[in-house]
Parts: sequence; C-alpha cells; structure tokens
Amino acid sequence: MHGLIMDYQLTIPAILRRAEQLFGDREIVSRNPDRSIHRYTYSECIRRARKLGAALKSLGVGNGDRVATLCWNHYRHLEAYYGIPSSGAVVHTLNLRLHPDDLAYVA
Repeated sequence: MHGLIMDYQLTIPAILRRAEQLFGDREIVSRNPDRSIHRYTYSECIRRARKLGAALKSLGVGNGDRVATLCWNHYRHLEAYYGIPSSGAVVHTLNLRLHPDDLAYVA
C-alpha cells in the first residue's frame, strides 16, 4: 500500500535505500563494549546490514522467522537491527541484563 505523499512502501529496505541516497557519506559513531570508538559511514553500515541479511537467507532464515539478538548497543547491533528485517525476518532484541532463566522464557 502506498501513502498519499509516497510512491513506495515504507519498509526497512526502502528506508535503507533512501538513507543511503541522502546520508551515505555521513558518519556513524558508536562506542564498543571495550570503550573503543568505532566510526564508519551510513553506506558502509547499510552494505554490512545487507550482507548479514543475505547470509541469513542463505542459512534458511525465511520471511516472518524470528531472529533474536543478544548484544550491547553498538554498531554491530545496528547492523543486525537493519539486516535481519531486510532479509524478511523479524528482529527480537533480548536484554543482556536479564537473568538466564528470564532470557530462556522470553526467547
């Protein structure tokens, strides 16, 4: 379904294409768990997210399948956050601070 002011569907792949067109050379800065700083561009992030999505498809992850993530909030999680839905799957973020029993229940 298209909106009144858009001529494309508002999906993660469409958002990534638009972000790459408009902000491809802009920098994303994040801090890793070891406190180091990671810098790269939106284009690099989107390329890596697409690569992850393709890898998931090649492993048999299909449309609507749920893929859980268990990681700190840094650039790799951003790539997963975009790459998983780009493959057609649903991203399910898990909280690292939960007790293992709670994680087993939620997952």
